Amino acid sequence: MAQFSRLEVASAMKETGMVPLFYHSDVSVAKKVLKACYDGGARLMEFTARGDFAFEIFGELVKYAHSELQGMILGVGSITDAGAASLYMQLGANFVVTPVFREDIAKVCNRRKVLWSPGCGSLTEIAQAEELGCEIVKLFPGSIYGPGFVKAVRAPQPWTNIMPTGGVSTDEDNLKAWFDAGVTCVGMGSKLISKEIIANEDYKGLQKKVKETLDLIKKLRE
Repeated sequence: MAQFSRLEVASAMKETGMVPLFYHSDVSVAKKVLKACYDGGARLMEFTARGDFAFEIFGELVKYAHSELQGMILGVGSITDAGAASLYMQLGANFVVTPVFREDIAKVCNRRKVLWSPGCGSLTEIAQAEELGCEIVKLFPGSIYGPGFVKAVRAPQPWTNIMPTGGVSTDEDNLKAWFDAGVTCVGMGSKLISKEIIANEDYKGLQKKVKETLDLIKKLRE
């Protein structure tokens, strides 16, 4: 069961401005990545459930976060149907992120008061998601749409909260463009948690990179 309400999750996303996301099939590596992000100041993590038996890894991460990482909000991404969403919520997912907009996922998440963030690519999809109670919309893939799309959407709908994923990097110019356009937060995967960091087991370097990125986001918002 989720340990955080959807409003608590939404508030954490807005406050920190960044949701790191990653997947790894080795639970020991996944725990080290999670802890490095936590030690760097991140209080949310999206585990992208893309591999075989990913739910087993996720279950272990939830238990680890509960016992060792107080206040860490662990969610799941790459969910494509209601059955998978239900499984991960039963394992303790505090939020559910999807690559596409699906009403069946909205219903099962709303039933449990769990935040869901659907991948949307049009103003119509965004409006439909909000009609079904979406707090923060995922713009995916962000690299296709860019900051200009966010600015255009928020002109008629300033209440819309957007999290671009894909096309977001740790570079100051990139982050400035997104936040100037009005995003609520950003989802960041390989640009933050790179293959090189994992291969070299540079978890201290990852911790430093997470802290620097969060500090930069805070500065850009001031």
